[in-house]
Amino acid sequence: MNRDAASDAGFTLLEMVCVIAIVAMLAAVLMPNLSRGTSRPRLEGYAIETAALLKSDRTTAMARQATVTTRVDAPARLLRAGGSDRTLQVPDDVDIAAMLPARCNERPAGGTITFFATGMSCGGTIILSRLGAGYEVRVNWLTGGIEVAPRGKQ
Repeated sequence: MNRDAASDAGFTLLEMVCVIAIVAMLAAVLMPNLSRGTSRPRLEGYAIETAALLKSDRTTAMARQATVTTRVDAPARLLRAGGSDRTLQVPDDVDIAAMLPARCNERPAGGTITFFATGMSCGGTIILSRLGAGYEVRVNWLTGGIEVAPRGKQ
């Protein structure tokens, strides 16, 4: 075999190092942009955290034998527990909508879900969504029970 033909058959070490360096630089620039945003499992986690905050307020209302109100500020993406100092801030890339009663116990509700000493509630639904997928956190007005249900494409 000819020595010149053998040397032209492959890549040199320098060429390989240059290609690896270019790929590494591209990865360093592009990778941070790929992981931005709330993933579907994390979105589900926010829905479960919302349900847990509401369940905590319901339990507090029954334990204290008093009315407890959870404040829902959809434009600010913030939920504030009435029975504790607990708050839940939803990230900016998650859309939040609240379907709440206008009146509760013959008073204006004003962006709240109220739980009574009996465990009952005026009800409401909080919707968390991102890119067509989402979850509804539903509060039953009669029983005060709370459930998380998928919404849209999953």
